[in-house]
Amino acid sequence: MPLTKLRLSHLAAPALAALALASCATDDIVEDGGVVITRSACPAVAIPAATGDVTLFDPPASRDARAIDVVAYITNVRSQCSESGDSIVTSASYTVNARRRDAAGAREIILPTFTTMVQGGTSIIAKRTSRVALRFAEGQTRATTTGGATTQVSRSATTLPATVRAKLTRRRKAGDVDAAVDPMTDPEVRTAVSRASFEMLVGFQLTPEQLAYNATR
Repeated sequence: MPLTKLRLSHLAAPALAALALASCATDDIVEDGGVVITRSACPAVAIPAATGDVTLFDPPASRDARAIDVVAYITNVRSQCSESGDSIVTSASYTVNARRRDAAGAREIILPTFTTMVQGGTSIIAKRTSRVALRFAEGQTRATTTGGATTQVSRSATTLPATVRAKLTRRRKAGDVDAAVDPMTDPEVRTAVSRASFEMLVGFQLTPEQLAYNATR
């Protein structure tokens, strides 16, 4: 199977999306009253759970609320996808907002971020880390910056086999033996759809301690 290439570009110094067929899909109403779901090759773009925000403490080892120094979070995630050509190219951008406890003095903090490409909802096939810079002006407790990345997936990796497409798109009439049977219950169909489905995930590159704090607070 063709591998997915991950190419990142820093644009300026939330939960895991998982629906295989619904990702970037549109509903087309057909004349007989049925509904046709059009599957897009574009990956879903999302922030994995517990990685959309980060808390810095002073002193670093403390987890007391009074020791919170800076809190930053990712928001306004947007994506654009091009399905033309032999590759599926997806660009994502996002905003990072932060607030600090002490407004004294100008200050800059650098936060590591990541972008991953996930296949089938579970397999990370590419990952890249980057950074965003947040600059607090003198007397200001809030700062904002932006970040982003671009991923590229081989079109052939997102294409369903003809036999699977036929099972998914075959018209079923009332009275047919399998009229009410969801084709996704077929193991061959389910596996093929999962293999051809990709997700682009962005978030903060957290330490184990930071991840544990986000997961248990």
